[in-house]
Parts: sequence; structure tokens; C-alpha cells
Amino acid sequence: MTSKTLGVGIIGCGNISTSYLDLAPMFRGIEILACADINEKAAQARAKEYGIRAETVEALLAAEDIDIIVNLTIPSVHYEVSAKVLDAGKHVYSEKPFVLSVQEGRDLAGRAEKNGLRVGSAPDTFLGGAHQLARHLIDEGRAGRITGGTCHVLSPGMEHWHPNPDFFFKPGGGPVLDLGPYYISNLVQLIGPVRQVTAMSSIPSPKRKITSEPRHGEMITVETPTTVHAVLEFANGAVITLGASWDVKAHGHRPMELYGTDASLVVPDPNFFGGDVELIGPDGAAVQLPNWQHPLGVPNQQHGQGMMANYRTVGLADMAIGIVEDRPHRCSLEFALHVVDVMTAILHSGETGEFVTLTTSCQQPAPFGIDDAAALMRS
Repeated sequence: MTSKTLGVGIIGCGNISTSYLDLAPMFRGIEILACADINEKAAQARAKEYGIRAETVEALLAAEDIDIIVNLTIPSVHYEVSAKVLDAGKHVYSEKPFVLSVQEGRDLAGRAEKNGLRVGSAPDTFLGGAHQLARHLIDEGRAGRITGGTCHVLSPGMEHWHPNPDFFFKPGGGPVLDLGPYYISNLVQLIGPVRQVTAMSSIPSPKRKITSEPRHGEMITVETPTTVHAVLEFANGAVITLGASWDVKAHGHRPMELYGTDASLVVPDPNFFGGDVELIGPDGAAVQLPNWQHPLGVPNQQHGQGMMANYRTVGLADMAIGIVEDRPHRCSLEFALHVVDVMTAILHSGETGEFVTLTTSCQQPAPFGIDDAAALMRS
């Protein structure tokens, strides 16, 4: 493992920036040096909090000690900001979704290739210990061939906890583009690319009331579907149902179940790195799992009344090391673009009622096993 460290800057100093700033020091290959925001006071406050420097966006793009810029702006400007980063000669790693159309993604790919640069994108939760155990079990044939499955990401919505939830309900938001990346990325890394999709969608509540602070009582006009039910046909023949909604008060579905010819696999919420994986045989009994002491499955952060595993920025670190070692990174543009293609195809099918064939494909990311994870973490 190389010892070289790449300098990282952040554009966008909202809520998610704290995750990157808190967790990046756990990993080799990266050091966050500076941040910027169109609200310069927000950048200054975040810089003071974490002992880094605040820059204007223009100064950060020109900074000689910055190799990679992390794009944490709102989804509607991800493409615009990432294009500026690439044109400035720097690698870019974006929060999800990194673009809102296949055309935008291909444009970024062209800019990156022209300048010899890398593009990466969240989510990186599929690199977590639980999901890599599921990948190991599938790769080892423990479930047989995956033929079907279900995924559910259902909740009452974002306006109950987020201080500024408006963007969740605008184009570029909604449960498919906001939470779909976690589920679809995990499906693709587990069983490969998608061939076609069909979906139905709706907006059950055109107006929603904010009940979080500090804007309690304000109303939001909903401009994107908040309930979507889709069926995904994968290139390997598997057919999987995805339900994504912010109109559900309560439910009993598990986040992800995959059905194989020999056994069924229950996978925990792909919005998180850890959780319990179950392999259930044809007799309904749990199958013993291998000893899987994965570093990215260890609980390390308070969550509600308990602890959870949170290792966000591992995808950024894997990209940095990939740049230095001249090897592919797992949260790649090709992979993320296929996920965007799947999500936008789902939304298009929901609008039109048509089956949509995907225009992109990708390779499954390389597995991220126990030794891979340990090598990426600082001792």
C-alpha cells in the first residue's frame, strides 16, 4: 500500500460535510486541507470547526495543494460543479447522485478522459462489512444463482427531521434519486448490471408541511414522485422489485432480500455499512456464516440508543489510492453512471408506463474484502 497522500478540498459545507471531515482521518491516501461554499460564512465556520482553511470556490479550484475536490453541493448543481472541477485540472468525487442524466455523466467522462482525471461518486456504503459479506457469499455460490429479490426503502419523508428539506421534493430529489443510489449500487455490486426496468409512480401529497426546526409549519410544493414501485431485470436474468416511498407511516418489510436457486440471502439496509446478514436454506433454517471480521463492519458511531458502523469517505480514499497506484477505483464513474441510468429509467417509466432498456452497463466493482479494507485504514 502506497504511503502517498493526496490533498482534498470540499465544495459545499452543509450537513453532509461533517461526515467527510469526521471520518476521512481514518483512511490512508487522503487529507482534507480546505473547504469552500457559495456562503463564505458557512465555509469559514466549518474550517474553524475542523482546523482547515476556508477558500472561495475559485481559490479552491486553483489551489496547488488540492488534488481531489469533493462535491457536496445540492444534486441540481452536481454536474455543473464537477465539470468546473475537471476543467480546473482536479479529480472530483461527488455525493450522490453525481449527475441527473446519462448525458451529463458522459460529458463528465469526456472531460475527465481529456485531462487524465478520475471521477468518483458516493455512495460507498456497499463497501461495508455486511454488504461485502453478502458479496462473498454470492461469489462463493452459497445461495446458488440469484434469480429474484425485493428491496424496500419506505418512510414518512424528510421534512420531519431535516432543517432545510425543500430540495428532497424538487427535481433531482425524491426517494429514487436520494435513497435509490444505496439500494441500486448494492444490487449492482452484488449481482451485476441491469438490463431493463418498468415502474409506476405517484405524488400522494402535493403539499407537505415541515415539522422540523427552524422552519416548523412552512409548506413545501412537491415536484417529483414520492412513491415509486419498480421492477428491475438484471443482465444475469434476476428480476427484483424495488419499492421507494416517502408516504409510508409504518411497514414490516426488510430492506433487501435476494432469492437464489439454493438459498435466500437477507441483506441489511444498504444506507449503512454494517448489520446482520442472513443466509436461509430451503428448509427455512439459518445457514452458518463464515467468520467475517471485516474492519468496515465494526460499530464506531452512536446511532439512536445503540451504535452503528459508519465509514463514509472509504470510497474517496479508495479512489485516491487507485490514482496513486494506477488501478481502478470501486466507486467509479462507469459504475455510478449505470446506477444513474437505472434511476432515471425508473422515473421515466413511472411517467410514461413504458418498459425502459438501459443505455449503459458496467463491470461489478472488485470485492472489498477484509485485507483490502485493513490496508486502506490508518493504524
